[in-house]
Amino acid sequence: MIKLHDKYFKPFISEGEIMAAIKKIADQVAVDYKKETPIFVGVLNGAFMFVSDFLKAYPYPCEVSFVRLSSYQGLTSTGIVESLLDVPENIEGRSVIILEDIIDTGRTVKKLIDLFSNTKVKEFKIATLFYKSEVYNGEYDIDYFGLKIEDKFIVGYGLDYNELGRNLRAVYQLNQKHMINLVLFGKPGAGKGTQASFLKEKYNLKHISTGDVFRYNIKNGTELGTLAKSYIDKGELVPDEVTIKMLQDEVEKNPEASGFIFDGFPRTTAQAKALDDFLVSKEMRIDATIALEANDEVLIQRLLERGKVSGRSDDQDEKMIRNRFDEYNEKTAPLKDYYDDQGKFHSVNGIGSIEDITSRLAKVIEELQAV
Repeated sequence: MIKLHDKYFKPFISEGEIMAAIKKIADQVAVDYKKETPIFVGVLNGAFMFVSDFLKAYPYPCEVSFVRLSSYQGLTSTGIVESLLDVPENIEGRSVIILEDIIDTGRTVKKLIDLFSNTKVKEFKIATLFYKSEVYNGEYDIDYFGLKIEDKFIVGYGLDYNELGRNLRAVYQLNQKHMINLVLFGKPGAGKGTQASFLKEKYNLKHISTGDVFRYNIKNGTELGTLAKSYIDKGELVPDEVTIKMLQDEVEKNPEASGFIFDGFPRTTAQAKALDDFLVSKEMRIDATIALEANDEVLIQRLLERGKVSGRSDDQDEKMIRNRFDEYNEKTAPLKDYYDDQGKFHSVNGIGSIEDITSRLAKVIEELQAV
């Protein structure tokens, strides 16, 4: 995966596949024009790499020139094709082959036909490296093409996203994988933190731990941290709207994430509804809540062992551990019903090796991505 400006792109067409496609076009054109000296006209800016490699692959005498057209801004076409560099001179009576990097809707093709319609060329044909045939609605036939591709935005090998990416040797496609947002539940010792660290790396997810977010904001004296501390110092619960605002800031700071893991929030049905409302405002949603389930006695022994290393008092007292379990059961039960009613609650066995548990979680996530 590569990042250009604010977008991520995934590998799509390799350098080897591109070179094979160019050779195919060059061989086809050579058969048709080996007895004359055609003029190849490259369309700038995108086709400069294609033109260069095409000329290396073309085995017979030829000439080359360029026109320059423009219609793209960012990820989309403006629909208006402008001519920035006119057709070459001295082409009367000559065969002209246009070399385009990519053809999609056909607007550029129409503009090219208009440009050459007033000239007295012997004939002109169009060759394109990439051809989005499913969206092409032009009247003029595409005479030669290297690869038919789906209608997705691509960069690399001369193609750009706001001028970045032209120099890439391969072609990359805009990563539009369905965003996955998870709520991760689990009793103390169930391994939420460990599993969240694996999942965030595997699926490019951002792990948002409410505890970590609170500590960061309070330690750094942010406006929200100061507000939250004012409630904590008075022994009061921090209002949900303050917590939601902190989560909102975390989401907005990570636009490159393919989704989020919410850990430690929500803890009540009211918080779950507040989280849903916030995500709807961002055109997002919770896709699944996953509870790491484990036998209490196994978790108690796990926490007591952890307490010997961590020094945490609440991991060294069995009574305190059981009280934490009771609190978890009391708070999670209504949340389970809330998400179960939406068909989003998943229970995963949290006992076994770290790899086995990760595999179980991955199965749930990959089923969601396949929907």
